[in-house]
Amino acid sequence: MSDTNWWKGTCKGRTGLIPSNYVAEQAESIDNPLHEAAKRGNVSWLRECLDNQVGVNGLDKAGSTALYWACHGGHKDIVEVLFTQPSVELNQQNKLGDTALHAAAWKGYADIVEMLLAKGARTDLRNNEKKLALDMATNAACASLLKKKQGRGIVCFSLLCSVGTTGSRALTDLEFIRATPF
Repeated sequence: MSDTNWWKGTCKGRTGLIPSNYVAEQAESIDNPLHEAAKRGNVSWLRECLDNQVGVNGLDKAGSTALYWACHGGHKDIVEVLFTQPSVELNQQNKLGDTALHAAAWKGYADIVEMLLAKGARTDLRNNEKKLALDMATNAACASLLKKKQGRGIVCFSLLCSVGTTGSRALTDLEFIRATPF
């Protein structure tokens, strides 16, 4: 049985009841508190959401995750906290087809692009306009990081395709390993 005179509330890990008259009549509920915390760069609110089991991969109306919004806003500290969540989805595409990597590249946050790439974000995903994160990069630092990451895949693929066709002899396994830039 619920009593409309009391609201359940949680703050700093403590849960309790709050008299309803303490809450303003115009108070609005927030549909996606984790997203709002990520957009605003509010680490303590984000941690509180995570402590209260708010889903790290939930989608807002635009189909974006909290990680997307943290990357869009350049909130490196928020990205770091979200990366501590074992199930965080790096490659979720929103309704426009953009990923967190697209957002960071477009906004020019090279440090966040580097973090996403180190964590394993895919560089081959295209948005609804058929653009890769590299196509959306607005500065040289982001473009360089993305080209470097994509270049590694291309070099390895090229080497795999050319094994046995280099001049008059085949590459040995050891030569192939030495030639691979990883």
